Amino acid sequence: MRLLLNVIWLVLCGFWMALAYLFAGIICCVLVITIPFGLASFRIANYALWPFGRTIETRRDAGAPSMIGNVIWIVFAGWWLALGHVVTGFLLCVTVIGIPLGIANFKMIPVSLVPLGSRIVPVDGPSRVPAAA
Repeated sequence: MRLLLNVIWLVLCGFWMALAYLFAGIICCVLVITIPFGLASFRIANYALWPFGRTIETRRDAGAPSMIGNVIWIVFAGWWLALGHVVTGFLLCVTVIGIPLGIANFKMIPVSLVPLGSRIVPVDGPSRVPAAA
C-alpha cells in the first residue's frame, strides 16, 4: 500500500514539492554561511519525493544554534514552503482518493518550518540515538 501511495504522491505533488525544496537548497548553498540550511532542504526534498513509510523525529541533542537557525529559516524560506504544503494539502483533500496525500502534506508542515534539529526516520525501524562521544 505504501508503494502505491508513494507513486500517486510522486505524480500528483511530490515532484513539485521536491523541486521547491531543491530550489530553496540551491539558493541557500549560494552563500557559505547558509549551507546548513541548504543541506536540510536537500534532506527534506528526498522526504518530499517518497514520504510514506517515513516520519519526522526531533533530535534531543539539538541545541540553541538549531533554534536560532530555525528562526532564520522560517523568515527566509520556511513560511513559503509550509504555505505550499497547506495549499497542496487542501487541494488534495477535495477528493476522497487524495485525502491520504493531503494528510501527508500536512504532516510535512512542521519539518518545512523547522528543519534543523529534526531527522527523517523509517516508520518501522527503531529510533537511532547517536552514540555519546
